[in-house]
Amino acid sequence: MKKQLAIILAAAGILCGCQQKKTCEKQAFQYNVDKFYDLEILRYDVPEFDSLTLQQKSLLYCLSEAALWGRDILFDQNGRYNLRIRRACEELYLNYPYDKSASEFAAFERYLKRVWFSNGIHHHYSEDKFLPEFDQEWFTLACDAAGVEYDDDILPVMFDPTVMPKRTTAQDGVDLVACSAGNYYGEGVTQAEAEAWYAAHKDNSPEPLWIGLNSQLVKNENGEIEERVYKVGGLYGEALAHVVYWLREALKYAENDQQREVIEKMIAFNETGDLKLFNEYCIAWVKDLDSRVDFVNGFTETYSDPLGITGTWESMVNFKDLAATHRTQLISDNAQWFEDHSTTDPKYKKEEVKGVTAKVITAAILAGDCYPATPIGINLPNANWIRKEYGSKSVTIDNLMHAYNEAAKGNGFNEEFMIDDEIRAIYEQYGALCGDLHTDLHECVGHGSGKLMPGVSKDALKEHASTIEEARADLFGLYYLADPKLVELGLLPNMEAYKAGFYQQMMNGLMTQLVRIEPGKDIEEAHMRNRQLIANWCYAHVTPENPEMEIIERDGKHYLQINNYEGVRRLYGELLAEIQRITSEGDYAAAKEMVETYAVKVNQDLHKEILERYQKLNLAPYKGFVNPVYCVERNEAGEITDVKLDFTEGYIEQHLRYSRDYSPLPSVN
Repeated sequence: MKKQLAIILAAAGILCGCQQKKTCEKQAFQYNVDKFYDLEILRYDVPEFDSLTLQQKSLLYCLSEAALWGRDILFDQNGRYNLRIRRACEELYLNYPYDKSASEFAAFERYLKRVWFSNGIHHHYSEDKFLPEFDQEWFTLACDAAGVEYDDDILPVMFDPTVMPKRTTAQDGVDLVACSAGNYYGEGVTQAEAEAWYAAHKDNSPEPLWIGLNSQLVKNENGEIEERVYKVGGLYGEALAHVVYWLREALKYAENDQQREVIEKMIAFNETGDLKLFNEYCIAWVKDLDSRVDFVNGFTETYSDPLGITGTWESMVNFKDLAATHRTQLISDNAQWFEDHSTTDPKYKKEEVKGVTAKVITAAILAGDCYPATPIGINLPNANWIRKEYGSKSVTIDNLMHAYNEAAKGNGFNEEFMIDDEIRAIYEQYGALCGDLHTDLHECVGHGSGKLMPGVSKDALKEHASTIEEARADLFGLYYLADPKLVELGLLPNMEAYKAGFYQQMMNGLMTQLVRIEPGKDIEEAHMRNRQLIANWCYAHVTPENPEMEIIERDGKHYLQINNYEGVRRLYGELLAEIQRITSEGDYAAAKEMVETYAVKVNQDLHKEILERYQKLNLAPYKGFVNPVYCVERNEAGEITDVKLDFTEGYIEQHLRYSRDYSPLPSVN
């Protein structure tokens, strides 16, 4: 099917920007690309790319190729039927023989766009399965007419709402593995069996291996649990072989020996699957402080595994924003001060904060779990012992934040949901700055703060670990956003500015993030749970006789009013102390109670109102991106002579091209 797809794409003229044009001259920049359902597609600029050296541009190009070759891996991790569904839909899209302006085909096109956005058939954020607006009969007849071959097994997966309804479930009292559609465990593997296997293979050494990070647990023919390791020659080996090829090409353009070691360790890890090499890669990566170009590539975050063990494939290629990094460097240089002055119990604090290296970066390519939707900040590595002994890297992604802000100008959101002109004026003046600073504090010092008590496992909080960890980092950032230290460091202009950040964060957690939840649904995603946990806990603990904040009603609409910003900061500090205690002691029972009490359930009346108000604005609550196209010029000897970026490729064109050029995996893995 892949070969046929390539022929069709070429015939249709759907090629990369370089093939469509004689040159890749940059056009007038347009941030908005497409909008459908609850999703909006944006374009991000890559400022300062033209000022990089040819060596750095060539390195970015090779690393971007290594990033894009992992795309199929994420689709398969998100669900074992995803590649089959995506490929059948793409072939139907290209071969559909009837009127493409008909309503059924328009619904089909929207469905395919969603599949691309979510890297599968489950919503990228809520993780609920989204159902087609066209019926099964239309799909099968259209495939027959277009000559599209498909596996009959995909039909109930696509059309039956009871089949694989959740990609990752966090529902209490159910088998988390059996009830999750993600492909991190083979068919028939239960939660109890997986947890028993992980417990039996746990590495308790001082420098432990992250057992299960790069593997799928399956049952063999004897019914015994065994690993299928992600590596060249193993599971996903066809894709990883291409990743390795382009990492080897990147070695030719490495900026220094330390960066070269990082790339070599990643190559070796992909070739062998040896977790010891992954630890060595993480340590080398943390030590690489001088390179302008940097990257993440591989099995990283564990949110999508219902047990929080196996890493999801992702990549982000970037380079340092030299001017903006001054901001994060100031925070990093004062990491010990922030640790010492937090509200947490001294016994849970780090005596010495090591190597919290912070920078602002410019994203140059997004891939895997960073594409199309992407984080705005990163703090890695995730292994606590490496963070303790060697430190971590924290980054804020400035050009993506800029794209969000540019695309949101004048959309009416603040006028609808912020209580008055005064707070809107404060937010307009300081909101972007507070957003950047909160992200910096969250990533640079929040995640790197605190310590576990002796004998406490990193897995102690189980399915609630991600929510609690994000709340811990968010609270650390919020508490210090209002600290005079930021004014002293020159990061905030005055002690009024932080109010923009406090108001936005509290309004979002209490009210406006509900636009991302379907009516009647609970909150499932860890970051959303974190934000509601913080807001609901603080609102539940306001002083009754003199409330720090309240939700008031005007003309049938509800608004947040903050009466005492210093009091809100006190609440943040109290909750931070408790969340750190839960984390440090591995108090699963307290984590469970905290999450279930404050983070999951939604006020249905308020939710209905917020949805109605938001719908009138005609906005999309979720944003994602298209990537630039790398246009490489070579001489007769095949040597790179220049690299340029093209920003004109559309959303549909990009995904069809990626499916043609970067899709090496079989449909069943």
